[in-house]
Amino acid sequence: MMRALYTAATGMAAQQMNVDTIANNLANVNTTGFKKSRVDFQDLLYEQVRMAGASSSDSTQVPTGIHIGLGVRPGATQRIFTPGMPKDTGKTYDVRLDGDGFFQIELPDGDIGYTRDGSFKVDDQRRLCTSDGYLVSPGITIPDSVLEKSFEIGTNGTVQVQIAGENTLTDLGQLTVATFVNPAGLTAIGGNLLIQSPASGEPNIGTPGSEGRASMVHRSLEGANVQIIDEMIALITAQRAYDVNSKSIQTSDEMLGLANNLKR
Repeated sequence: MMRALYTAATGMAAQQMNVDTIANNLANVNTTGFKKSRVDFQDLLYEQVRMAGASSSDSTQVPTGIHIGLGVRPGATQRIFTPGMPKDTGKTYDVRLDGDGFFQIELPDGDIGYTRDGSFKVDDQRRLCTSDGYLVSPGITIPDSVLEKSFEIGTNGTVQVQIAGENTLTDLGQLTVATFVNPAGLTAIGGNLLIQSPASGEPNIGTPGSEGRASMVHRSLEGANVQIIDEMIALITAQRAYDVNSKSIQTSDEMLGLANNLKR
């Protein structure tokens, strides 16, 4: 009975993390480019009361053993990179990735962050940047004399504009896309940004639309891939699992109480 108390406690702690993860998914249902996460669980060690195959007599052995589980633990929180719903915005500096990969963002410390959020802006020096002012990499600077409506990003990442007084388009540069062998291994740092980790592998940077990389869709954004109905079902399941584990603790406590109150 004492074992049951600790085992059920691990179940409650695990389901609390599950609820925390689901709550974060729901909180970010309107976050551009957000990718939902899930918790993967693992069972804990087992108490081996009797090993399978142990001798039961000189000529026989037991076909199955007695193994008592000691609970559960969260093994990982995995980010799911299924595509989100595309949204046409019509805004000049919005761009969406259609496929696998990430935009590259230069962080204040000089490192590179990665994001699916293409809701870009222009800073006071007319450089393409994120909502936090972090510069897009490779850098794109827009001349003062550019007609804003002429700003175009091609499916291959080429940025072109028409300068006032000119009839031809001018190339300002080309955006690239980074892919990873294991994108789920990227580390989230907030602000819609991920950074490289030993588990993610090195970034494979190249032209959008080539070698399996995402192409770019101008004046469009990617919504979160959170499905509210699925998350609500997962939330109810987690709540019921938490409740059942609490009932296990209550039952074990009542059994201990009965044992303590036995009289000869």
